Amino acid sequence: MSRVFRTYDEINERIRNGDAVVFTAEEFKQLADEQGIREASRRVDVVTTGTFSPMCSSGVFLNFGHSDPPIKMSRVWLNDVPAYTGLAAVDAYLGATELCEGSQSEYGGAHVIEDLVSGKQIRLKALGCRTDCYPAERVETYVDKSSLNECILFNPRNAYQNYSAATNSTGETLYTYMGTLLPRFGNITYSTSGELSPLLNDPQLRTIGVGTRVFLGGAQGFVAWNGTQHNPEKPRSENGTPIGPGCTLSLIGDLKDMSSSFIKAAVFHNYGVSLFVGVGIPIPVLDDEMARFLAVRDRDIKTHLVDYGVPRRSRPSLKIVDYEQLKSGTLLLDDKRVPTAPLSSMYKAREIAHILKMSIIRGEFFIQEPVSPLPGLGSVKPLNVKECELC
Repeated sequence: MSRVFRTYDEINERIRNGDAVVFTAEEFKQLADEQGIREASRRVDVVTTGTFSPMCSSGVFLNFGHSDPPIKMSRVWLNDVPAYTGLAAVDAYLGATELCEGSQSEYGGAHVIEDLVSGKQIRLKALGCRTDCYPAERVETYVDKSSLNECILFNPRNAYQNYSAATNSTGETLYTYMGTLLPRFGNITYSTSGELSPLLNDPQLRTIGVGTRVFLGGAQGFVAWNGTQHNPEKPRSENGTPIGPGCTLSLIGDLKDMSSSFIKAAVFHNYGVSLFVGVGIPIPVLDDEMARFLAVRDRDIKTHLVDYGVPRRSRPSLKIVDYEQLKSGTLLLDDKRVPTAPLSSMYKAREIAHILKMSIIRGEFFIQEPVSPLPGLGSVKPLNVKECELC
């Protein structure tokens, strides 16, 4: 068992007094390499992580307030992007990947979310069915984040703990959520900040759970639950990191406080719309075991290289690779040097880790012990399509 060096209360007291020693994940790894894990764990209280990647499973809950006469909204469009209204009369949920009607996949919910963050006016159109308490049948107006009652970013699946790399064996270019994949293994894409990524620095989720305070889109947010497709039973390396997609987080925060520097809409050519979300999580160095996890390097984090040219649920894995190889810019595949490229931004991930570090040093951000752990068992179930007599 690792000897306990610190508790959450002790770390927060050090933050409050301005005495906390905070390193980014990259700084901590360098210290561990130079002086050893035991010395690094003795010296550092908190390590900050960061990632800035496309996170399709994102969206925002909105409350518009009541018009006069009031309306029970049954259909809503924001800049011609449909929002889901199966809630109360003037609540809606806008998903990041929802497309503008007639936009040819060039504008969607992610753009509306970024526009809201930026303070822009959004055109609202709502239809409703007349009732005794909601007599209006149509509303058209403009809203912005200051006029909305609530504007809550709620993302069902963010901050994947690793993900598979992608390539394409076919003779045709493929347009995917992993970007454009060139024919005949013409390129390889991947999407993680690797050794800077939050959940890869705490692979067992010892310090990340329900209630954990995080950096979300430029503001403080929280882990609300495990994310969808949470897969803690994914096969793992000896260091605890999953080989491919593992655990996920459901995150929540106030969109009104966020910054368009860390909430960015994106268009994937011939595929659709997504939302880049900046996420950073501070990890307390509680003991030697946490320090060992935090010392993980790109060369120690492995994933599958998957062939997206096979249009099946279970695409074949061509080989297992590590992120030192992927980040080098080329990867050897069948005696051919194939160029590699990230979908996530290391520049922004480093910026997030640094901003979070400075926020803690200034006493503006405290470490929150989870109120409940995330599930440690379970795997992702497939959708098995069955014949239906009525279909």
